[in-house]
Parts: sequence; C-alpha cells; structure tokens
Amino acid sequence: MKVQNKVVVVTGGGNGIGRELCLALLSKGARVAAVDIDASALEETLALSGRNRDRLATFLVNITDRAAVDALPAQIVARFGAVDGIINNAGVIQPFVRLKDLDYAAIDRVMNVNLFGTLYMTKAFLPHLLARPEAHITNVSSMGGFLPVPGQTIYGAAKAAVKLMTEGLSSELVGTNVKVTVVFPGAIGTNIAVNSGVMDSLPKGGSGPVPKTLSPGKAAQIILEGIEKDDARVLVGPDARLMDFIYRLHPQRAARFIYDQMSALLPKS
Repeated sequence: MKVQNKVVVVTGGGNGIGRELCLALLSKGARVAAVDIDASALEETLALSGRNRDRLATFLVNITDRAAVDALPAQIVARFGAVDGIINNAGVIQPFVRLKDLDYAAIDRVMNVNLFGTLYMTKAFLPHLLARPEAHITNVSSMGGFLPVPGQTIYGAAKAAVKLMTEGLSSELVGTNVKVTVVFPGAIGTNIAVNSGVMDSLPKGGSGPVPKTLSPGKAAQIILEGIEKDDARVLVGPDARLMDFIYRLHPQRAARFIYDQMSALLPKS
C-alpha cells in the first residue's frame, strides 16, 4: 500500500522507531495518528513534524486499556475521515533476569503491552480497514520473536505470539483488500530499556556487550519500504537478517550464539 494520502495510525509514536515512522509517513504525504502513553513525547513528535504538523494528530492512549482502544477508531475517523493503515509498533522489554527471577507484575506488563495491546488495536481497527479500498496492518515483532534471547524469555514469548497472530491474520485476510506485514527488528538504537523501566536490571560498569545498532530512522525507512511493497515479512537490520538465516539452518547453533553474546547481561545464578 502506497502511503501517500493515506491515514495511518502508529502506536508508540512518541519515541524511537514509532516517532521516526510518524515523521517518515508525513514526509511521504500521509496523514498520521500518533498514539502513545507519554504526553510530552507526543508533543515532541508534533514539534519535530514542522510544516507537516497539520497532517499529524496525537492521541494519549494506553493500548493495554481495551475500552480506550475500542474508542480510538471513531476519534481518528472524526479527525481524518478514515483509517487506511495501522502500525502496531509500541512495545516494552522485560528486566534482564532469568524466568525464575521474573515477577508476575513484569510478566503481565510485557504480555499486556506487546501482545494484548497489538491484539486490541488489530481487533478495533480491522472492521474499518476492511471497508477501505485498500488497507494495511503492520505488527512489529522482534528478532527475539523467532530466536531465544536469554533474559528476555517472556518478551520473546510475547513477540513470538505477535508473529504467529500476524501470520494467521494474513492467511485469514487472503482475498480481501487488507494486506498484512510482520516486522522483525534486530538491535535498534532506541531508548527502549529506559522507556521499559528496566535500566536497573542491566549490569553496572559497562561490562556487558555493546551490540551494533541500526538507527531508528533507518529502521523506519526499511519498515515503510516493506509496507509499500506489501511484503509479508520485513527483517530490520543485518543482525536480524543474519540470525534469521542461521536459525533456519541450525536453530541450536543460533541459540547458542545469542547466548554467548548476551549472557553477560544476566545476573549470576
């Protein structure tokens, strides 16, 4: 789906990849509804939109609140007249601890934001998208959604669920006007650890690995290119592409490689 003159909703639009998606969509001529739980972050996205700000609307919504999400399509249609696409980008990671040490509050938060938030948005907007001449749903999973990352087991489980939910939805929508894309970012240079409130779980003193990261702007560009080509899968970053290839050939070897790279982030058991 070409995004020019389309109305696209982006969750997590106040920071990181979500903000860059909003700005890139505006530069391509789209009208954008940015959704986030951080009012000041949304204001900054609005300020950065510059001369395109008349095509950007911000919505302060917690995507884990199903009633609030259910009310959102009507608000966006009232503002822009229609909705042509959604990008479910908002997500949080878990503290870098083993499953046995992860408390249920953190588990609930990770599952609610990453899986149920994506589900609520998809369910709320799908009837509107099916009524459009063409439409698009993009759900952001993660490299951790197809490859186990130590210390991110529940995050990975949530993102794996997003992967399969999106693939199932794509199959259900064959023959309709709605195309579906699932996105697998690798290491992206965002503040997700800060925004997820898990900085305290990282080792002090910088002894852990420092992975090469892709900029959020470049990640947004890759995602939008995939949307405009109606790609079913989009791998974002050389690490995601490499690990996807290795995991298909030898899952155990790929898992061990990631363990060797990431295990320093885990507290000693």
